[in-house]
Amino acid sequence: MKKYFYDLHIHSCLSPCGDDEATPASIAGIGKLNGLDIMALTDHNTTKNCPAFFKAAKAYGIIPVAGMELTTSEDIHMVCLFKTLDDAVAFDKALDSYRIPILNRPEIFGRQLIMDEDDNVIGEVDNVLSFATNLSFDEAPTLVESFGGICYPAHIDRPSNSVIAVLGAFPPNSNFTCAELHLKEKVTDYAVMAQLTEDKLVFSSDAHQLLDIKEAEDYIMLPDDSENAVENLFKFLKDTL
Repeated sequence: MKKYFYDLHIHSCLSPCGDDEATPASIAGIGKLNGLDIMALTDHNTTKNCPAFFKAAKAYGIIPVAGMELTTSEDIHMVCLFKTLDDAVAFDKALDSYRIPILNRPEIFGRQLIMDEDDNVIGEVDNVLSFATNLSFDEAPTLVESFGGICYPAHIDRPSNSVIAVLGAFPPNSNFTCAELHLKEKVTDYAVMAQLTEDKLVFSSDAHQLLDIKEAEDYIMLPDDSENAVENLFKFLKDTL
């Protein structure tokens, strides 16, 4: 077994609240400098910067995971991760029928830049990405899983956009095999709330700026097999490793 240092919740310049300097290549480069092994790009309700991130991450020796921070119809944030880039792209297309088309106002919400692996702007998303979709909290896991992914509640310890903040409690008899915390101070309390063991609470940065990306601190013990690291990560998150 080997320690894989990770950050599984990072936003790029495609997220309207993300810094324009947080390009896919810059994110991968900071991850390398910080000693990370596995990184997931999880922009708000889109995976359109994941192709560039995959190329940049592999160039830096980072294991990339394609992801998204989904906003459900209840305004709950969910981390969605996919085993392959193709699965993530396909899920992005499927989500079109759940997105609410509201034109972005960059001067208020921020620009939404699609990049290539060399930090060139190749497009911009017109409709604001950070608003709630029409996909409910109960429906989201099933749809994500139909594309080979895993979906779990994001930053459950935060006072807004978390499942506990919105619903008042973690759903009883939940089928989630993991959840995300932002801070560690009350890990035991939140493990009880989420009906999970402490090792199934992952700590990610939710970085919107490059300086917020995690350093090599939190890790997951996985088989020493970089070729199958993503597969093994999913087994761990799904409680089957």
